[in-house]
Amino acid sequence: MLARKEEISLQLNQIIDSFLLAIAFCLSWWFRSSLTEWADMVPIPSFGEFLWVMAIVVPFTPLVLEYLGFYFEPLQKSVWDSLRQMAQALIYLGVVIGGAVIFLKMQPESRAVLLIFGVLAGVALLLRERAYQIFLRHQLRTGQISQPVVLIGMPEDIDAVFNAIPIEQRMEMDVVARFDVRETNRDELIRVLHDKGVSRVVFAAEHVHFNEVADALAACEVEGVEVWLAADFFQTSIARPDFQMVGGKPMLVFRSTPEISWALLLKNFFDRVAALVLILVTSPLWLIAAVGIRMSSKGPIIFKQQRGGLYGRPFTMYKFRTMVEDAESKQTDLEEANQMSGPVFKIERDPRIFAFGRFLRRTSIDEFPQLINVLFGKMSLVGPRPLPVYEVAKIEQSSQRRRLSVKPGITCLWQIGGRNRISDFDEWVALDLEYIDNWSLWLDAKILIRTLPVVVWGSGAS
Repeated sequence: MLARKEEISLQLNQIIDSFLLAIAFCLSWWFRSSLTEWADMVPIPSFGEFLWVMAIVVPFTPLVLEYLGFYFEPLQKSVWDSLRQMAQALIYLGVVIGGAVIFLKMQPESRAVLLIFGVLAGVALLLRERAYQIFLRHQLRTGQISQPVVLIGMPEDIDAVFNAIPIEQRMEMDVVARFDVRETNRDELIRVLHDKGVSRVVFAAEHVHFNEVADALAACEVEGVEVWLAADFFQTSIARPDFQMVGGKPMLVFRSTPEISWALLLKNFFDRVAALVLILVTSPLWLIAAVGIRMSSKGPIIFKQQRGGLYGRPFTMYKFRTMVEDAESKQTDLEEANQMSGPVFKIERDPRIFAFGRFLRRTSIDEFPQLINVLFGKMSLVGPRPLPVYEVAKIEQSSQRRRLSVKPGITCLWQIGGRNRISDFDEWVALDLEYIDNWSLWLDAKILIRTLPVVVWGSGAS
C-alpha cells in the first residue's frame, strides 16, 4: 500500500547493505593479511589487487538481493528465507566473478578472502535485517507509522479489499471512516478528511460505476488527499495489471507475459554472450558435423526452415541437416504414423533420418546452429520450442497461442521433462505456459543446468 515509503526504505536498506559489504570486504582482507604474521601463512597481495572484486560485490549484491525479494515483507520472513535468498545471490555473483576470471583474465588473488567475506557479509546482512525488523515492530506497536485512511465502496467490496491486505501493511493503516459509495455525501467526506487529517482514501470499486466514484474522487483531488483505486473491476486469471502513461493519459495495462525489466534485459544479454562463447567452444564439433553430413547424404549441410517466432512472426531457423534432402515432401506419406496429438508431427525412428543424422540428433549436435539464431536475437537459450509456421497455423485454441508471446528457445521444460515421453500437445503447451507464468532468471538457470545431462546422455532424443 505505502509504495513511496517502501521504495525509500528499500533504497535506504540497500545503501546500508552496500556500506556493510564494503566494511566486511575490508575486514576480510585485513584478517587474512594478518594471518601471515599470526599463523605464518603465505602473504597475500595488497588491497588494491582485490578492488575489482569489491567493485562487483558491493554495488551489485543489493540489486541482486532486491530481485530475489530479500527486502520485501521483512516482518513475514524467516531466517531460512533470508539464507536461501543470500545463497541464490551468491550463485549469481559467483557467475559474474567467474566470467571476469575466464574472459577478462582477472584473478582472485586469495580465495580465503572471498570465503571470509562470504561469512562476514552474511552475518552483517542478517543482523541488519534483524535490527530493521525490531525497529518496524516497535513503530507498529507504538502506532508511529500508522496513517489515517478512509475506505469508500460497496460494503462487501471494502471488506474484500481490506481483508486481502497483508497484516503487516494493514497495521500501517488507521481506518478512521468507511463510506458506502452509493450514499456518500461530499460534505461529510470533506469533514472527515479535515477532522481526521486523512492522508489516503482507498476506493474499493469492483461493483460500482465510475460516475459514483467520480464525485468523491474530485473532492479528494481538491483536498490534495492521495487516492488509491482498487482496480479489480476487471477479473483476470493470468494477466497482471500495470499502469503506463501514454500521451499524458493513464493506461491500465494487462500483461500475461514477463514485462520489460532489468531481469529480461539481462536474459537477452546473457543469451547473446553465451551463444557467442558456445559457438567458439563447440566449433570443432561443427566441423565434424559438416564433414559427416557431406559424406553421409546428398544435400545442404545446414537445414533452414521458417518457424514461428515471437508472437508468431516467422523467422529462419538453422539446424544441421539430419534427414534426406526431400524429407519435407515425404511427410504426407507418414502422417498416419504421427505419435503427437494436435498440430505437431513427430514419430519415433523416422525413416527419413540418415544414420549420421541420427547420431547428431542423439547428441543434440544438430541443434548447435540455432546458437546463430540466439546470437542475432531471434531465439533465446531457454524458451518454448519454435514450431514450423505451418504447424503454428494449425493451432486452434487461442489459449495455446500464448506460448508464442515470448521469444522461442533451444531448451525449455519440455526438453528436460523427456521429449519422447510426451505425446499430447496439450501437455506440451501446459509446460510452456508454466514456464511463461513463472519465468525468472533463476528458473532459466535451473533449466539450463538440467539440460546438460539430457544433452550428454541423449535422453529423449530421436
